[in-house]
Amino acid sequence: MHTPSPAVSPYPPAQPPQLQLSDFDFDLPPELIAQHPAAERSASRLLDGRDPHAAQPTHRIFRELPTLLQPGDLLVFNDTQVVKARVFGEKASGGKLELLIERVLASTEGPAHQVVAHMKVSKKPLPGSTLHLAGGHTATVLGRWPQPDGPLFHLALSTDPYTLMAEHGHVPLPPYITHEDSEDDVSRYQTVFARHPGAVAAPTAALHFDEGVLAALEARGVQRASVTLHVGAGTFQPVKTERIEEHHMHSEWYRIPPATVQALAACRERGGRVVAVGTTSVRTLESWARSGQTEGDTDIFITPGFRFQVVDLLITNFHLPKSTLMMLVSAFSGHAHIMALYRQAIAERYRFFSYGDSMLLQRQLPQEPTAC
Repeated sequence: MHTPSPAVSPYPPAQPPQLQLSDFDFDLPPELIAQHPAAERSASRLLDGRDPHAAQPTHRIFRELPTLLQPGDLLVFNDTQVVKARVFGEKASGGKLELLIERVLASTEGPAHQVVAHMKVSKKPLPGSTLHLAGGHTATVLGRWPQPDGPLFHLALSTDPYTLMAEHGHVPLPPYITHEDSEDDVSRYQTVFARHPGAVAAPTAALHFDEGVLAALEARGVQRASVTLHVGAGTFQPVKTERIEEHHMHSEWYRIPPATVQALAACRERGGRVVAVGTTSVRTLESWARSGQTEGDTDIFITPGFRFQVVDLLITNFHLPKSTLMMLVSAFSGHAHIMALYRQAIAERYRFFSYGDSMLLQRQLPQEPTAC
């Protein structure tokens, strides 16, 4: 394991990948898209895909995870909390709209209660327009974000954003989940250790952990640490360019607390392995490794050819075809291996995406000339 000190990466940038967008596509039967979580968090299935040379991956139940790790390993969780970021309203003309509040901004200058949000509306409102939101609250359109022609709207709310979302918001379920949010989603589309509100999508690999699994990990001697990355709606943004290096990654805010930096150093000293729970934890740790910054925005785009510096093992769910997350896991464990695991998962009727099953991967050294 290599855990870097906070410094600029000693590795050169990854070479342009040879794989194209179509190489990350696969046919997924619609009925395998999980619409609801498993009855128990840790009762979901776990595809053990650590060994790329095994004839077949091993099929397990998630609660078996502690037996697959070693005393001294370090699990790194993303402790972000999903907020009820979907807020409904209408324009002054009466036209219906839906906001997905992506980020709450610090209001050091100008109007208070500033946010940036995606907006579903028939005709985009102009700067200065007033929007009428649920609960009798309003929002003033300040412009677009992050540029004047940016994809998001910069808004000033008439009330505290977190209060608005808590009282009148809806759980921002992913677009492939077809039911309206329910009380079950309020609890299940949230990890048991969520602490810092700000995400509009759950760090889904962590949804499988419950108190029983956490207790078994502690008894096993597996250590725990946390980072925070507020997952944005851009995680569902499709890649539209066949040349994947032309895709511009969305930006998300992250923080690595000092205690986690110390835990990573201690893990290296004892010869343990860093086990990232989810791709958001990977992006956080590897952003720190490259920039030396423990807090800030990251738009890191991990594709085959990327040199990982921190993470040794990865727990992850199954991802959308042709998505940036498919590219990340392919960079981590090898494109051919990942595609073979996905074929196995489909054949064995694993459940896919946010409420679906999971798999355990091990970092592979670059070996495929066309993939790495």
